[in-house]
Amino acid sequence: MKHRIFRHNKIISALLLVFLLSGAFLSGCGRESVPYSESGFYFNTVITITVYRSKDARVLKDCLLLCDDYEKKLSRTLQGSDIYRLNHSGGVPVTVSEDTAYLLGQACKFAELSGGRIDPTVAPLMDLWDFTGQAADKNAQKKIPAAADIQALLPHINYKNILIDGNTVTLTDPQTQVDLGFIAKGFIADRLKESLLEKGVESALINLGGNILAVGSKPDGSPFEIGVRKPFDTQNTALTTLSLSDRSLVSSGVYERYFEKDGKRYHHLLDPFTGYPVENGLLGVTILSSSSMEGDALSTTAFVLGPEEGMALIESLPDTEAVFITEDYKLHYSSGLSGKQSAQNP
Repeated sequence: MKHRIFRHNKIISALLLVFLLSGAFLSGCGRESVPYSESGFYFNTVITITVYRSKDARVLKDCLLLCDDYEKKLSRTLQGSDIYRLNHSGGVPVTVSEDTAYLLGQACKFAELSGGRIDPTVAPLMDLWDFTGQAADKNAQKKIPAAADIQALLPHINYKNILIDGNTVTLTDPQTQVDLGFIAKGFIADRLKESLLEKGVESALINLGGNILAVGSKPDGSPFEIGVRKPFDTQNTALTTLSLSDRSLVSSGVYERYFEKDGKRYHHLLDPFTGYPVENGLLGVTILSSSSMEGDALSTTAFVLGPEEGMALIESLPDTEAVFITEDYKLHYSSGLSGKQSAQNP
């Protein structure tokens, strides 16, 4: 089943590259280290789950079923999903699943953390701009939305319009629309990891379209190596690599969904205060954290806050690191990654 959902989140392995360095997955570990993978198309992206013991391969189908279940809850375009029903409720209270209510609450928490600079009710603006498919067709004749149309939507974009009471959710403004794209894949990755651990899996890699989450390390005990892609590079060149053991890496950037008009680039990371793409000198932000949900939300939060305020936020959080890429293609690391400062800058 191929549903298009989560329209403003990171897509199709865009920002992170998984490296199989030096044949590490296949050397020195015997047949037990041969990777077993399953892929599917969910959340408007290709997802891949990989395990490294033959006896663990049986759990892969269950992972895809879990993805299908979450798609049916969290898609905003799939009729009958929790979010679809909420967005079409006309302000009438809607009973949703426990997972959906929890994730809505977390989305509002990060919206508050950012001072409203990220907002789960930005969906109407995303529809108006329509960045869908831009990575595949940069020469499409896209139109910049009329200022009057943007201004007409802004009063309805406010996460405080989401009222949560247990599993009952009400949009207090009937014209408010919810999209959980900046947080949902991270949440789902965490749930997949929990499921794998409960089933005894000790080494696995979860890739939800570029949201990477490691279960343990490689079979030989060494970390996974994840490359951070050079923005706008068509050869998938990595600016730097980060080691990953039992942690998550998630990126947000301006270089996957965008279009150019009259020499100016318009990307999909929108400022809910102005209705226009954020302009702050950043090309991308990558977050390293234990929770993929938090990393997912923080990658967008830190990006929209900008290089100084965004880095200050990361430095204030425990067990969280970041790499910022500025428009000059320089890499800026949080203090916990200070050892990476010698990484090559182009």
